[in-house]
Amino acid sequence: MLLGRMIFRRMLWVFPVAFGVVTLTFFMARVFNGDPTELYVPPEATDALRAQIRARLGLADPLPVQYVNYLWNLLRFDLGISFTTGQSVAADLWDRLPATLELGLVGLSLGIATGIPLGVIAAVYRERWPDFLVRGVTLGGMALPQFWVGLVLISIFFVSLRILPGPVGRLPIGVPLPAKITGFLMIDTLLAGDPALWWQAVRQLVLPALTLGFSTASPIARVTRSAMVEAMQSDYIRTAIAMGHGRRVVWFRYSLRNALLPVVTLIGGVAGHIFAGAVLLESIFSWPGLGQYALQSIERSDFAALQGFVIYASLLYVLAFLVVDLLYMFIDPRIRA
Repeated sequence: MLLGRMIFRRMLWVFPVAFGVVTLTFFMARVFNGDPTELYVPPEATDALRAQIRARLGLADPLPVQYVNYLWNLLRFDLGISFTTGQSVAADLWDRLPATLELGLVGLSLGIATGIPLGVIAAVYRERWPDFLVRGVTLGGMALPQFWVGLVLISIFFVSLRILPGPVGRLPIGVPLPAKITGFLMIDTLLAGDPALWWQAVRQLVLPALTLGFSTASPIARVTRSAMVEAMQSDYIRTAIAMGHGRRVVWFRYSLRNALLPVVTLIGGVAGHIFAGAVLLESIFSWPGLGQYALQSIERSDFAALQGFVIYASLLYVLAFLVVDLLYMFIDPRIRA
C-alpha cells in the first residue's frame, strides 16, 4: 500500500507539468513563429482570402479563445489538424512513432551494452592504460556533436568504403514498405516472410544506430566509472574483499549494484531524449521519425503539429523519470524503507 501511494503521488505530477508545457508551447508558438497563412496563399491574395484561410485554420479568434478551444480539444484527445499534412496530428505522431522507437531501442541498447562494461573496466583498472583509453574515447564521444559523428560514418562507410547504404531512410529508394503490422520494419519484414527485405532494413539501421549508440555510451560509461570508483573505495567493499569474495562478485554484485542509481538516472534522461526523436540525427539520415516531423513543423510554422510533438515529448520525459523513480525503489532498499 505504501508503494502504491508513492507511485500515485508521483503520477499526479504528470498533470501540472503537462498543463504548464501545453500553455507555454501554445503561446510561444503563436508569438515567436511566423504566420502560417503566408505559406498557403499566393502573394497577390486579397485580404478576404487571407481572412478566410485564417478562419479555416482556427486562427481568426483571439488568443484566449484559441487557447480555451485547444484545451477542450485536448480533453477529448484531439491534438488538432496539421496545417502541412492536412491529417490529424495524433495520426501523424502515431504513424512516425515506430520509426523513432525502432532506432531508439537499438541505439539505446547498444549504448547501455557498451557503456556500462566500459565504465566497469575503467573503474577496475583505474589510472592504468584501460582507464585512460576508455576516458579518452568517451570524452571524444561527449565532445563531438552527434550530427558530425553521423556525417563521418556516412563518409567512411558509404562514400569511401561503400559497404553500407546511404542516408535515404528506413529502406533503399524505390523499395516499398511491407504491410504495416507493428510499424517496426525488422519485425514486419519477418512476419511478411521476406528475409531479403529484413536484411535491407537492418543495413539501413546500422549507421544511425551506431551514431546514436556511440553518443549514448560515452556519458553512460563516464558516469558508471565515477560511481564505481566511489563504490569500490567504500568500507563494505573492503569488508567483502577481506571476507574472501572473488573479484567478479565484488565488482558486479556489490560495487556495480550500489553504483547503479546515477547510471539509471542518466539512462532515464537519455531515453527521454532518444524516444522524443533525435532531430538532427533523423534529419541527416532522412529517418521518417518524430524528430524529422518536429523539424518540418518548425520550418513550416505548423502550430498544431509542433504543439502535439512537444506535448508528446514532455509527457515522455515525465514518464521516463517516473520509471526511474520506480527503479530506485527496487535498486535501493533504503528508499523502500
